[in-house]
Amino acid sequence: MVGRAITMMEVICVAIVIIHAIAQSATADIQAGRRQQQQQLCDESRCSPDGPAVRFPFRLAGRQPERCGYPGFDLSCREDNQTLLTLPVSVKLLVENIDYEHQFVRVRDPQNCFYKQTQTLNFSSSIFGPGYYNYSFFNCSSDTDTLRGTSSIPCFTGPGYQILAVESFFQLQDLNLLSCTKMYDVLSLPYSTFLPRPIFYWSTPDCSKCVKQSKICGPSATHNQTDVQCFTRPPLPSPPLPNKGQAALKAPVIAGIVVGGVFVLLLLIIALIYYGRSLSRSENDTEIEKFLKDYSHLMPTRYTYSDIKRFTNNFTDKLGQGGYGSVYKGKVSNDTLVAVKMLDNSKGTGDDFVNEVATMGSIHHVNVVRLVGFCADGIYRALVFEFLPNESLDKYISSSDNSGKSQLLNWSKLYDIAVGIAKGIEYLHQGCDQRILHFDIKPHNILLDQKFIPKLCDFGQAKLCAKDQSAVLMTAARGTIGYVAPEVFSRNFGSVSSKSDVYSFGMVLLEMVGGKITKPIAISADTSQTYVPELIYNCLKYGGDMRVKLEDEVEYRIVKKLANVGLWCIQWLPEDRPSMKVVIQMLEADGNWLRMPPDPFASINRMKGISSLQATEFSGGDREVIGEAG
Repeated sequence: MVGRAITMMEVICVAIVIIHAIAQSATADIQAGRRQQQQQLCDESRCSPDGPAVRFPFRLAGRQPERCGYPGFDLSCREDNQTLLTLPVSVKLLVENIDYEHQFVRVRDPQNCFYKQTQTLNFSSSIFGPGYYNYSFFNCSSDTDTLRGTSSIPCFTGPGYQILAVESFFQLQDLNLLSCTKMYDVLSLPYSTFLPRPIFYWSTPDCSKCVKQSKICGPSATHNQTDVQCFTRPPLPSPPLPNKGQAALKAPVIAGIVVGGVFVLLLLIIALIYYGRSLSRSENDTEIEKFLKDYSHLMPTRYTYSDIKRFTNNFTDKLGQGGYGSVYKGKVSNDTLVAVKMLDNSKGTGDDFVNEVATMGSIHHVNVVRLVGFCADGIYRALVFEFLPNESLDKYISSSDNSGKSQLLNWSKLYDIAVGIAKGIEYLHQGCDQRILHFDIKPHNILLDQKFIPKLCDFGQAKLCAKDQSAVLMTAARGTIGYVAPEVFSRNFGSVSSKSDVYSFGMVLLEMVGGKITKPIAISADTSQTYVPELIYNCLKYGGDMRVKLEDEVEYRIVKKLANVGLWCIQWLPEDRPSMKVVIQMLEADGNWLRMPPDPFASINRMKGISSLQATEFSGGDREVIGEAG
């Protein structure tokens, strides 16, 4: 009904359908349904009138029978009538809220210091399943600086010392913890453990579909522990039959019901007409708001458009212009520098915005840019990222660059950047709850912080899939020409998968090498065009000079390794490419054992149409970004 008014005939048809549905519902066998529900369902219970409602899959031990809950979902009541959750081993937390639709519980520590209980916490045997973060706890002096990757725990701190929690993927030598004493490790914690009020999710049993249907979730009649069944809510008790004294009132009551029904029907018609004429908001805005509401408990900070204007000083410091909007430098209230990406509403369907917020809001890795917050205020859409002062990698890898930035990165630093990018991609593929496929890996989307640590950004083209899913379905190609794997354009070359990101990473490696070529050489005498990856392959195979400026043997080995790994990554068929885990092993190993990859260009030379698309000369200019339609 979007985009046009609802006609009176449509309204009448809708009203007839509604009346017919009500009549059918009234003639249903209420008693049979009531008997079934009495057998399957248990009454909702609480420890106190204002406490969280406890129902399947949870149960209150001592107040509800065992059949009312799912195994392991037992709660209890304390003497002060607060609801208690016990996690292994002997970790006791107070339950503040249970969200049955999104399947999480919000808890707090009775002593307001949950960290003191984490030493015995074992999530691997919990109903909430294992987490994805490992932490080490250190006892440090109170003057130890708190760097990124470390969290000070005030409630666990005393005079002259402080306790720091350190995420496991950080290198300790980079965190200045030499004066600290390690206390213990805690494995498999959810990231939300360190929120003021932690949130824990459960996945089995899945009652979310029942809640969304406004039905009650209960154990299935099949007695399979993983199965649940959705039941309709019990009907209100039927009114008693009227006696003789009430018979005289029967006719006026019926007349009142009829008049009231007609009045309600008229109100419904008026409301539907008004609704049909007021649908000026786009479907995209509605979907975005629904998404943000459903996942508000997982999202970074949401800002208003006024906040964005204040952060950027009315958009005075523009950092750059991209395909989907402009990027501005800003500062939030705590003097933290940020980069604000204002999205152009005239481009895209809103899916890119939802995609990037959903994806980056759940990622915490040193080689992935951090999403600080976002704005969805009316027609305005913005993403707020941590500010990285050294811009993107493409500014540093071209020998033709006139700014002199290409001279700032020697081959050792380029090698470190390559390894960091690989670890970031491998984390997306294997380190998250769901596998994240980036689909737009290129130097422009690799940012560098003040220490030139690389961070992947721009997840507008990303797709999420299960870890055990070997291939993903795409309705159209996406990515940037020159970095897109062949199978993304045509399924004749295989299925789209994580190997598609491997191909893009290989093209980045080859551009890092090719961008340093001081004097390009034509591949053959009959063409003036230089396809750098093929030039690199021929030089490796036949021992030619790649015209790359090198200082010593160490730099030669780095260049050879980057080129070799890059050529393995751009093999024509996905099954011939290594996984990102193997890519990291190849980069970190001694390059002497790396085999020469097969010629990835044999198929290209036989297929002129695809060759012209993939064999794009490295010119340092912008390439076309392909967005998926639908």
